[in-house]
Amino acid sequence: MSDSIENKVLFSSDSHVMEPPDLWSRAVDGAPEFPAHKVGVGFQSHPGGWDPNARLTEMVADGVSAEVLYPTLGLRLFGLDDAKLQEACFRCYNDWIIEYSSVSPNRLVGIGAIPTYNIDVAIAELERCQKGGLKGGLVWQVPHPDFPFTSNHYDRFWAAAEALEMPISIHILTGHGYDKQRDLAMSVHEGLEAYRGSVNLKLGDIQNAIFDLIFTGILERHPKLKIVIVENEIGWIPWILQQWDYYAKRFGEVNPLPITMPPSHYFHRQIFATFFNDAVGARGLEAWGIDNCMWSNDFPHGNSTWPNSRQVIARDLGLLPEDSLTQIVVGNVTKLYNMEVPAAVG
Repeated sequence: MSDSIENKVLFSSDSHVMEPPDLWSRAVDGAPEFPAHKVGVGFQSHPGGWDPNARLTEMVADGVSAEVLYPTLGLRLFGLDDAKLQEACFRCYNDWIIEYSSVSPNRLVGIGAIPTYNIDVAIAELERCQKGGLKGGLVWQVPHPDFPFTSNHYDRFWAAAEALEMPISIHILTGHGYDKQRDLAMSVHEGLEAYRGSVNLKLGDIQNAIFDLIFTGILERHPKLKIVIVENEIGWIPWILQQWDYYAKRFGEVNPLPITMPPSHYFHRQIFATFFNDAVGARGLEAWGIDNCMWSNDFPHGNSTWPNSRQVIARDLGLLPEDSLTQIVVGNVTKLYNMEVPAAVG
């Protein structure tokens, strides 16, 4: 490993907490219950998932200075059909992540969970999260069928996020996509369909989400809105942007779109993408994405690069020019969330 990578400040753009399993059921009537934690089993491999002080020690072991924090169990709650129950659960989670992140706000960067059935509630919760020190909001990747991203349902929310300068994240396995049938205890499909879901269906969900945000003119109308696509990796992105640009140009005169620039322009201007173990996507960064892509470690989940993140970075990103590497592993995320570059650890 080069000295440059060995000494580089690392800021993970996508890590996770592991919420107390009774976080919701003890506070919200009718909330789902989750199995008790077993440290070292499943997604909960480290106590730092729910203990912020333990997490700071675990971060040092990986040489990571700061992490953007998303839910684990709470991701499933984006698929709730009961709007009021979802709102109560998200308020409960946001209270908890505000307290968790407050232990070291320059290193633990919390993202709030935002319910969007009722946009007045969504805006109020986004404002409350910002006042509590959180740096962005998380909405469903696959909306409820009654509230597609193509509708005007979200217009005031996008405007509020833009005005508050709160980036809006969409994370895999949130909302009403293929995984909705999986139960809240994180059971998984078996056999052939597990593989179809893990790649084909998940990829379709995020492609449709950003298609809607770009092609319906949302990003044109809200040029300061920032969108983060989380844990969908990046290798597929340049190809699909190429195809969208091609067809928008080919058919634009006979089938006009409510946008004035090529679709890829909106992506490069307003969308950020996280990745953590995508060697194909990393190699493509020499040609595109230096300003949009952000490294992550997905800690503490089982497929995380912890505690070998520097080795993975050296393998996948080690050939990038020094300034490009810095942007990918720390620069883009600090700029996105308007933060100072944290001190090196380890």
